[in-house]
Amino acid sequence: MRILLTNDDGIHAEGLACLQRIAAQLSDDVWTVAPEVEQSGASRALTLMDPLRVRRVDAKSFSVTGTPTDCVMMAIRDLVEGAKPDLVLSGVNRGQNIAEDVTMSGTVAGAIEGMALGVPSIALSQGVAHFDDGYRALFETAEEFGPGVIHRLIEIGWPKDVVLNVNFPAKPPEAVKEIVVTRQGFRDTHIRHAEKRTDMRGRDYYWMGFAAEASKPAEDTDIAALYAGKISVTPLHIDLTHMQTVHDLKQKLGGAPPKAIR
Repeated sequence: MRILLTNDDGIHAEGLACLQRIAAQLSDDVWTVAPEVEQSGASRALTLMDPLRVRRVDAKSFSVTGTPTDCVMMAIRDLVEGAKPDLVLSGVNRGQNIAEDVTMSGTVAGAIEGMALGVPSIALSQGVAHFDDGYRALFETAEEFGPGVIHRLIEIGWPKDVVLNVNFPAKPPEAVKEIVVTRQGFRDTHIRHAEKRTDMRGRDYYWMGFAAEASKPAEDTDIAALYAGKISVTPLHIDLTHMQTVHDLKQKLGGAPPKAIR
């Protein structure tokens, strides 16, 4: 099995080294193509206005001055020599990728690009209790359970238009007792905010941040699973169509277009 690794935390990230150790337990044909610098929050962005530069780290490892989507596209189309990868693994992200955050996640985007190019793909994230630099992410949890989870998912299989989003809880391995299949949740609190500050020249600027506020999620969601110290596996797909609204609008909208309001 040929495996392609990527991430959004950058080529030097601790989580990528963790993912390489996970992949090494599954295959001896592992390639890595990751961003040169951190690309957290890049979502599915493509680099369109600047050239992309590639640095060869070793025989099967490259860094790219672009986004996770750039990396996977270039890996599959150009950088991985020979046959196309059989599996894309994106991560292991430092911090959970759950709820509405999956639409902004570069980690999830790397997996989506793999899926879009016809390769089964899994995003993996290690939950953290705090996002400050003083907190050490428990990557040993992802490393302990990652190989088995991935192996079992490959045995089961999943649809070609789906990516699997795996989140490990912010617990040491010995405290993790269960894996659950979940749906994407949605927080009932607003944790993102922009803090207004003033620079040394008296000019205002803003710094994006996150509030440490817990939600009250439904039991079958990815949020609830991590709160309970469980491994969460959420099938995601790129089709954002809300079919109930399609059905409802079709009853009221169609035929000749409405005229402009004057």
